[in-house]
Amino acid sequence: MRDYFIRRLLLIPPTLLGVTIIVFVITRLVPGGPLERAIMESQQFNAASGVSTQVAGQDMALSDDQLLRLKEYYGFDKPILISYFDWVVKVVKGDLGSSYRYNEPVWDVIRDRFPVSLYYGLVTLIITYAVCIPLGILKAIRHRTIVDNVSSILIFVGYAIPGYALGSLLLLYFSVRLEWFPMGGFVSFSFEEKDVLGKTLDLINHSVLPLICYLVGSFALVTLLLKNHLLDNLAADYMRTAIAKGVPFRKAVTRHAMRNSMIPIATTFGQNITLLVSGSFLIETIFDIDGFGLLGLTAILDRDYPVVMGVVLLAAFLLLLGNIISDFLVALVDPRIRFQ
Repeated sequence: MRDYFIRRLLLIPPTLLGVTIIVFVITRLVPGGPLERAIMESQQFNAASGVSTQVAGQDMALSDDQLLRLKEYYGFDKPILISYFDWVVKVVKGDLGSSYRYNEPVWDVIRDRFPVSLYYGLVTLIITYAVCIPLGILKAIRHRTIVDNVSSILIFVGYAIPGYALGSLLLLYFSVRLEWFPMGGFVSFSFEEKDVLGKTLDLINHSVLPLICYLVGSFALVTLLLKNHLLDNLAADYMRTAIAKGVPFRKAVTRHAMRNSMIPIATTFGQNITLLVSGSFLIETIFDIDGFGLLGLTAILDRDYPVVMGVVLLAAFLLLLGNIISDFLVALVDPRIRFQ
């Protein structure tokens, strides 16, 4: 097993190279990049001021020398593969480049927003598994009872409502009409002036509505996944054999059926690692949360390619690491699995 995970870890760098080179090539070939935007803005400025520069018989906003300097600034003066190699060398040295929009190092831009998404991701993950695992067990044991039916209705209603649509309704009712919660933001403007208790209450007050939107979608998946697999295991032959031999039902569920039912949960757990930072840009937009997901969307719309590459690199690394964690958890839960 040790050799298997070592090989999986060694596969991370070439996989990252494959992912990043595809995205890097796309950023260089897609129209509407920062160079085209700079030319368009210069043309609009000259048109508004009545200035026109004649080059080769055409109305151009920039001279050849200015265009060359722009290409050097954005790194478009070299072939794609050479530019990608230069970017990889900088990444190995810990330099992700500088943001076109913020004029700051990409790592600093990501680092400022990473704790926000990490906070919501961790809290969502903890609450989801802490609530859904006991709820899934209860629904499987009380299958087709009023507890199972009522909880299923609530879960499916929550799953059917998109998180961003629910966020708009929650803001309209609880923030605008009742004024129980703030309109948005991660914390209030006077956060630094508060004491420890005040900061904690302020953070909780700002987190209630966004967390509800984050949780409604994941509740149905985890709960029903555990319930369905637990129902299959409760009807298996080994469970009837264990109960026939005198094993108490509670013990048979917790030590036998439950362990086998946790395999699909362990399989999907690693994929949630990416959600710790990626979050949902729609929810972050509605609640004005300056997180990692919103940063990635803004970088794509603004053609801020250094930030796009940094976001892709970090998200791909976390996804690969999450898959390895999933394999490790599956091996712990299921003793029949041996990775060779």
